Amino acid sequence: MANPLRIGATIPNFDIKTTKGDFKFHDWLKNEEKPWTIFFSHPKDFTPVCTTELGQCHSLSEKFGKLGAKLIGVSCDGIEDHNAWSVDVLAREGKSADGSLAFPIIADADRKIVTELGMLDPEEIGPDQMPLPARALVILMGTTVKLTILYPATTGRNFDEVFRVLVSLQLTANNGLATPVNWKYGERVIVGPPVKTEDAKAKFSGFEQEELPSGKPYLRSVDCPDAGKSAP
Repeated sequence: MANPLRIGATIPNFDIKTTKGDFKFHDWLKNEEKPWTIFFSHPKDFTPVCTTELGQCHSLSEKFGKLGAKLIGVSCDGIEDHNAWSVDVLAREGKSADGSLAFPIIADADRKIVTELGMLDPEEIGPDQMPLPARALVILMGTTVKLTILYPATTGRNFDEVFRVLVSLQLTANNGLATPVNWKYGERVIVGPPVKTEDAKAKFSGFEQEELPSGKPYLRSVDCPDAGKSAP
């Protein structure tokens, strides 16, 4: 069976029940105003690391929204538990007045979704002696997988990195550019091998080519497109 979370794959069109209604997953993903999606799994409700992560997602939802991205989580409990857990999350963030989380949480009590997506952590076993979900995170453009990160259940995610990756994905989409190690928005970007040097010079500003011992002209960089704008 093909990996449903490989880059370029179409994520399955699940029938999902969430804290914000029931729908076909693809219908929810195909949002013209927010075509990008951050989709993440949690081992279980009322667990400490997950509580810190959900709070961070709620606090960052507006920032992600400005990049045209929405968020959705999945946890192996029911809607009633999700709603009760959300109260704790908001209280811890000092945002009880918000009323509800800024994103839906999918109910997956039978682990059907996380099992089909290969999100289980075999080293973390729940009270029912079944594997718990790992901390999988997927970035989607529409229904297409653009990035997958898989953490063990014991390690909390870094959402600053998720935001950085989303900016990189959007900046480099279909233009022959790439972002180098530890890149941050506004810093110089790499010209990909398929792009001819003369084309890069004509299209981008600040073209530079590094001299390397091999003598091969493969490490080329240009100014970050739109770097004059405010950082996202």
